[in-house]
Amino acid sequence: MTISCSHEHAAWPGTVSISAATLHAVVRDVADSLRRSGVPKLVLVNGHGGNYVLGNVVQEAHGDMALFPGPDEWAEARIAAGVQTSNDRDMHAGELETSILLHAHPELVRSGYETADHLADDRRHLLTAGMAPYTASGVIGRPSLADAGKGRDALRSLVAAFGDCLAALQQQGHGTGQARHEREHPVNDGDGQTLR
Repeated sequence: MTISCSHEHAAWPGTVSISAATLHAVVRDVADSLRRSGVPKLVLVNGHGGNYVLGNVVQEAHGDMALFPGPDEWAEARIAAGVQTSNDRDMHAGELETSILLHAHPELVRSGYETADHLADDRRHLLTAGMAPYTASGVIGRPSLADAGKGRDALRSLVAAFGDCLAALQQQGHGTGQARHEREHPVNDGDGQTLR
């Protein structure tokens, strides 16, 4: 899904969001549809920190869904990439996100990111007020420290961690959507090894 809960960005024209209830319903409908087609489990790959409701959707799936990456995977990716800015300081369009874009889609990174650093460490009213009181540009972090190598290393770390997520999901078998055909649809770790 390319549209989700981005209400904190509403001050920037063109930001499109759906409600948490709609996101919850769409994900549940997709999971139900996949289950009817013989796909009993689902990993939600989330690239936006504002989609808080996804954690609730996963909890309500009782072992049939996982959310990836989580805070631990992001922390490991930051370390693997040598990202200097902490997660708290590097909230949006900072060192990590800009590095990933410089690696994966450099054509999407505007010139000037090298001088766009903006820190707003005290954001205690972010959920109430949105991002606009904390940044005029949308940047909260240090994009000047970004480079494509860091983006590559962060993505490699996340890819490596994804196998653990799949293995943990596969080990869960007590949810309402328990696989009827798990033996017919084994999960592979990408190197030819079946995860069980």
